[in-house]
Amino acid sequence: MTPVSLEDVFLAAAAMFVILAIAVFYRAVAGPTTQDRLLAVNVLGTNTVVILALLAAGLDQSWFLDVALIYALLNFLMSIAISKFTVERGGVL
Repeated sequence: MTPVSLEDVFLAAAAMFVILAIAVFYRAVAGPTTQDRLLAVNVLGTNTVVILALLAAGLDQSWFLDVALIYALLNFLMSIAISKFTVERGGVL
């Protein structure tokens, strides 16, 4: 029996996060309220950053971490912009 390498564990964890992202995507599309959709999109962004970090570790490609950092910053700015837009329309998150 061959031992499982740490890279394989990282890649398996990334695959599980992809499955989780599919379930969260359903909530983003079918969410009954704007708050549900906003939270689901934010979770999808965070999930994507985690997947990219796991791929960087599993495939030994450090540029995935650069992409993950940029995506995390864009995800943060997107959530702030959507929150500001929702509050300006009269809604309260």
